[in-house]
Parts: sequence; C-alpha cells; structure tokens
Amino acid sequence: MEFGYFTLSDNHYANNPRSANDFVLEIRDQAVLADKLGYHSVWVGEHHFDSLGVNSRPDLLLASIASLTKNVRLAPAVSVLPLHHPLHVAEAWSTLDLLSGGRVDFACGRGYDRREYLPFGADFMTSAEMMEESMEVILKAWNEPGAWTHKGKFFDIENMEITPKPVQKPIPFYVASFSMTSLEMAARRGLNIIYAPFAAGMMFGGLDKAVGAYREASVKAGNKPGRAMCSYFIYIAENEKEEDYGREAQMRYFRECALPAFTMKPEHAPPTMHYFLKIVNILENMKKEDLSDKSILLGSPQKIIDTLKQVEAAGIEEVILYFNVGAKPNAVVQDQMHKFMELIAPHFEGKHKIRRA
Repeated sequence: MEFGYFTLSDNHYANNPRSANDFVLEIRDQAVLADKLGYHSVWVGEHHFDSLGVNSRPDLLLASIASLTKNVRLAPAVSVLPLHHPLHVAEAWSTLDLLSGGRVDFACGRGYDRREYLPFGADFMTSAEMMEESMEVILKAWNEPGAWTHKGKFFDIENMEITPKPVQKPIPFYVASFSMTSLEMAARRGLNIIYAPFAAGMMFGGLDKAVGAYREASVKAGNKPGRAMCSYFIYIAENEKEEDYGREAQMRYFRECALPAFTMKPEHAPPTMHYFLKIVNILENMKKEDLSDKSILLGSPQKIIDTLKQVEAAGIEEVILYFNVGAKPNAVVQDQMHKFMELIAPHFEGKHKIRRA
C-alpha cells in the first residue's frame, strides 16, 4: 500500500493569524518534504473564496511543486468539473503531465458547496450531469489518437485535438465517490475510484463494502475494476494530551470549516446530493469523543498501523493523509509527516521503502 500527502487547504478559523497566502506556501513546502521523505503522491484540493479551503488552483500549485520534486505523483483533490470548461481542464493537466515527466494522477468531483458555484454562474442543480459529460470530453481529449467531435447537452465541440498531449497513455483517472451516483460514473468508464472513509461507512457500510460495490459495478459494466484509494485525517499521538489536541483540531475543522460549507437545503440541491444532509446531521451532533477510525487515524503508531492493515485488507491500494487539518502549525505538520514515514509506513510494502533506502 502506498501513502500520499493530502490537503484541502482549510484556513477558515476564528482568530487565525495565518493568511491564505502563507498557507499556500506552507503547503508547497510540505509537498516538497513529502517527496524527500518517500511519499508516493501529493493531492491538493480545489476550493474557492475560502469557503472550505484557500487554494483555488491545484494545477498551478502542483506545477510549482513539480519543479521542486522528483518522484511524487501530482493530483488535484479534486478538480471540480462543473466549475470549468472541460477543454481547459484537459489542456491544463495534460501540460502538467508533460512538464512533470508523466507524474499526473487526475481526480474529479462535483463539490458540495453551492456557494462556490454561484459566482461562476454554474448550475448546482445539474452538477452530476455536467460532471459526467465533462469526463467524456476530457477522456476524448487525452486518449483519441486524432481529431474528435463531441455533441452533448452542455458541450458541442467539432474537430478538436488539444496540445500538448499527455506523456502518460493514459493519465490515471480517479472519480471521488461519496455516493452510488459517482461510483457508477467511474464503473461505466473503467476509471479508478477514491473514497472518504466517513462517507463510505455511511453510504455503503464500510470501506470493504464500498470497494466491493465499485468492483461489482465495474464488472457489470464490462470493465476491469481499477485502483481504489481513500483519504484519511491523521494525527499521531503518543499520550492522552496529544490525542486530545488531535481531537480538538479535528472538531475545529468540522465546526469552523466543514459545517459552514454544508449549507445545503433539499430545495437548493439536486436529489443526488441529498445524502449530504445526513452528513451535516452527524457533524452537527458530533463530539470529540465520537471521533473514530471511520474518519480519522488518531492515536499511537501501533493503533494507526492496525487500522491501516484493515484498510489494506478492504482492497485500498493507497491512502492519502490529511496532516495539516485544523490550523496545525507548519512545524507540527512536518513533524507528523516524519513520524508517519519512520514509525508507520515501514510496516507496509510499497515504493516508499525503495525511496527511503
């Protein structure tokens, strides 16, 4: 199992002395450290207007990171397709694949914050349909050997061929899944999938069942199941005081960043996103004592190893780790990144062993 660095660039905290600009630069430094420590990948979220995160352009930030690193895979977490024209998306990530020497992993989703849609004039109510058609355009742009045409509900594109072309054939393509809707989008096209354990537990009954549902849907669609990944919040704690700090930081993220973004009401969201109302209800009633390995890796190295062994057994091939959640200082985050690679990663087979050696 491989391990990656992951951030949504959450910075919306009361009395927070760290500016958005400062945090974006911290993320770049942490990504460079991830490469030096032997992590497999760097996943950077796309969020706008500081509703849930402060980095709006993962492609540009990762382009900067590409020039400072050698091995890490470079991925958005995720590209919010309904906010963009798919040709722009295809061109941007194809260019980064070229510049990085073929290190791009692409991942898409439709987001969940209506406030991010409104300033762009994007239609939140048709986000699922637009995302699916955008995926079709991007796949054609990257994989068709010559000129191609697309005629759909949202896009009418004639005789198109983008430049530059990706170095990888194909670029690994992931779909972020919180529901059967996105799972089936991935399965129909033979694409990879990435889960949030919290949502996988709520919607499918656990990561193992979520991976099983994806594989079953892929086979039913006539496709070989792809690679399954998941993200995890993490804080390695050596004692009760440190564990309490990790719990407080996590709850602060839920209270001050996540819940304000989940302003969804049934009448303001498509039916395919009504499941988010359940997430909101759980988060509103959650206490720090309720935090479990369904959402966060928290506690001693051995406790985290035991949980990750279960995650591995569920069919997950890579876990991306959200170290810098909850306004943790940069020094704390980097110390946690060191501890993970020194105390936890060696208990799993993966390319990190070769890189660290």
